[in-house]
Amino acid sequence: MHTKYTNNLLNLKDVKVYKVEHSDTKVRIHIRTDAKLSKCPHCGQMTHKVHDYRYQEVKDLLIQDKQTLLILKKRRYICSCGKRFYEEYPFLPKYHRMTNRLAMHICHKLRNSISISGLANDLKLSPTTVSRIFDLVQYPHPSRLPEVLSIDEFKGNAETGKYQCILVDTKKSKIIDILPERTQGKLIDYFRKFPRHERLKVKFFVCDMWKQYAQVARIFFPNAKIITDKYHFIRQVSWAVENVRKRIQKNMIPTLRRYYKRSRSLILKRAHKLRPEEKEALGLMLTYSDDLRTAYRMKELFFDICHMTKYSEQRKAFEQWLSFAKSDAMPEFRACVSALENWRKEILNAFKYGYTNGPTEGYNNKIKVLKRISYGIKNFNRFRNRILHICY
Repeated sequence: MHTKYTNNLLNLKDVKVYKVEHSDTKVRIHIRTDAKLSKCPHCGQMTHKVHDYRYQEVKDLLIQDKQTLLILKKRRYICSCGKRFYEEYPFLPKYHRMTNRLAMHICHKLRNSISISGLANDLKLSPTTVSRIFDLVQYPHPSRLPEVLSIDEFKGNAETGKYQCILVDTKKSKIIDILPERTQGKLIDYFRKFPRHERLKVKFFVCDMWKQYAQVARIFFPNAKIITDKYHFIRQVSWAVENVRKRIQKNMIPTLRRYYKRSRSLILKRAHKLRPEEKEALGLMLTYSDDLRTAYRMKELFFDICHMTKYSEQRKAFEQWLSFAKSDAMPEFRACVSALENWRKEILNAFKYGYTNGPTEGYNNKIKVLKRISYGIKNFNRFRNRILHICY
């Protein structure tokens, strides 16, 4: 009766437990199986003649937070053709010393934001063993492209370079692939592999304000509308306002300069989100300088334009804002206006179609968490597979 209960608890088919040993850190479970007819891998004949036995330690899931070792009495058969071969076990792959369910458990746990060394410590295994099991997981490169394709870079510091690229299906909020580098040559090599009919399916290409992305999109996706991500052109205006504040506070007395520096969030915060006491403090700050007051008003106008719902009005207001910003004498807005004019068409596409890199930035946050808890992953293939494993 006890043997039956122990067998059921172990939950391995056709396995009999005949001895259990406990120590402070390990549980050693001695198991065996009944002899059965086995097929010779050389000639294909069936045999039940046993040649000899050997004992093999097999790692299994933890029991009572202790490392579990199955001591398997392994049977070796001999065929009439002279071939000797080991019995096959459904719970143990050939040439492995780890059960299938432990390997599956490792792969399942690595879907969470956990480091390989942390998981290895939890399972009483070595990081090398966990890495070797996870390296069996391979995500192939996609063969199809979505209708709305987003691209962005992130600082991965992998062996291939400082920055890597992420491709996302914005419409379905689904990650597509991770690229080893963001250079134009690598992007061209990657997209060249897709057949022309797949590249023609891409209707929208969302990217930041980096020329190489737009140039690649014009070459490989002739049917696509290029869209600049809203965050990247909005921050051009925020940077201009910040530069105005920095210029003005240089001429202030130290105490006032420190106050403006610590209160910079009030200038960048939207007016309708300010609390009454914050509005009063901001009003006092803006009375100090006409330039700062003008910069704040331009920032609020631009944010209002971005939140308009009617494209015709939005486009007209955007052109008026550019004209007003160009006519203003503040040097801080010259670089901002120049950038917005260079990307005018792509920004208007963002207003018209509404696609952003929001889903991409969400995946970038997951990648940052993974990189932080892992203290970096130099092996790019493992890094790529780990990202896709977590995000799928």
